[in-house]
Amino acid sequence: MTTASDYFYRDLEAFSDFSGVGVVSDYAALPDDWVVLCADIVRSRDAVAAGRYKEVNVIGAAVIAAVLNVVGKDTVPFVFGGDGGMLMVPARFLEEGKQALAGLQQLAREETGLDLRAAAIPLRHLRQSGKDILVRKYELSHGNYLAMMIGGGLALADRILKNETLCGPFAISQTAAPRPDLNGLSCRWEPLPSERGRVVTMILQPHPPGAEGLAAIRSEIRRIVGFDPFGEERDAINHVTPSRLKFGFSPSALSLEVRLLAKAGHRLRYGAYALFEYLAVVFARATGRRVGPLEPGRYFDELCRNTDHRKLDDSLRMVLDVTETQLAALKAYLETAYRDGCLVYGLHESDSALMTCFMSDLGDSQHLHFIDGSDGGFTLAAADFKSRQASKADFEAQ
Repeated sequence: MTTASDYFYRDLEAFSDFSGVGVVSDYAALPDDWVVLCADIVRSRDAVAAGRYKEVNVIGAAVIAAVLNVVGKDTVPFVFGGDGGMLMVPARFLEEGKQALAGLQQLAREETGLDLRAAAIPLRHLRQSGKDILVRKYELSHGNYLAMMIGGGLALADRILKNETLCGPFAISQTAAPRPDLNGLSCRWEPLPSERGRVVTMILQPHPPGAEGLAAIRSEIRRIVGFDPFGEERDAINHVTPSRLKFGFSPSALSLEVRLLAKAGHRLRYGAYALFEYLAVVFARATGRRVGPLEPGRYFDELCRNTDHRKLDDSLRMVLDVTETQLAALKAYLETAYRDGCLVYGLHESDSALMTCFMSDLGDSQHLHFIDGSDGGFTLAAADFKSRQASKADFEAQ
């Protein structure tokens, strides 16, 4: 039996101008019976150091895909974190979501050797701890949405998840569960090279949190990079550009996709189908002709728009392509603002970005693309952020 609470997010009015992300009064509190389903890879930094960040990234995106495929992509808000993800689900879908994550835990362990910790944390628990989750729905293109969230609840849920003792009461048991449905998840695009020199992955949290701090960050980044990072012009909304897109078919990426998505006993069949899709994309892009549901002109325009390279989930997360000079100025600004107590930040730089895709209905233009910096991205930016956060807390305690 459904209730109005079950479709709170689906029925939430969307906004389409990212510059309004800091209007706190427009955020709505999630219903009290909702639960945070969250999972991330244990010791992900070790995996990154071993050169396995593509696997880390794909398993992180699989957290989102596994749950969305059982509850519906328009029903729940979610956020991709590089080495994991968080989804807010109504009580009605809780057991299905937990089973999907339990199945993914088993799949990740068997096929990649990566240990995925997962938990179901009631929103009521976060509220009793003095935090909350308020949400807005940002429309990338028709029918494709990203959730923007504030209130401190996601940050608290992340701390609980990463602490084995705190996570204990909420942990999703790693027992035998059906193989999760990861249909639509793919990782066939080659790394997106920087066009300006460096790709910077940032996590920024103004202090105190709120619209004023976000406005200051926006103004300074605009001054440094020469465009409004919250704006809707091409440089702001299109981290992915057609010139960067190169459809790859590396054996390692194909092997990973086959191991995660192919049903038991059907790996050769899935591999052949993936090869056909690869040839279809190459043909469609070269000729401009439609192949099945793929209309190349429309699809590539939408792909460039439907990315999560900027989002707000208690902290502002951004992936930017900058020159070496701009990066130096950006670092100087962030460090000064940090020392002045205006913000806490974490940063990672590389020469390219990774893109992992979730295509729920290509014919109906329903597809999202998760962006992260190469060689560590949000995983290492988060470690950098937490180090500064701890230093700030130690200083304030003195």
